[in-house]
Amino acid sequence: MAGQTTTTIVTTQHVSSGTWTTGICDCCSDMSTCCCALCCFPCMQCQTVSQFGWCFCMPLLDCCMVVSCCLRQKMREQYNIHGSCCDDFCTLCFCYPCAWCQMSREIKIRAHSGTVVTQQITHS
Repeated sequence: MAGQTTTTIVTTQHVSSGTWTTGICDCCSDMSTCCCALCCFPCMQCQTVSQFGWCFCMPLLDCCMVVSCCLRQKMREQYNIHGSCCDDFCTLCFCYPCAWCQMSREIKIRAHSGTVVTQQITHS
């Protein structure tokens, strides 16, 4: 194919590490997550752990917030977010639904960040 030029454009989007990308009370920043949590909180929890790569039924076994604390701690490790197990426990203890919404938003935001490669073919 003579006369064709291929241009590759690479765009990299980085999410800052060290902090959560949204606050604990930023539920309205992602209305789909907020509405899903409002209508069926266990469904949102199962979807969140599934998107993180865990078995979707884990939240159904969440007695004493063990699964929630483990998930939050693993997310902090994977995304290099500062905090401690004590912080996670207190956040979940006092703001359980908001903490789950925050974790769901974090997974969505981190999934959409990264490298995007596009190609453009021009004909001469």
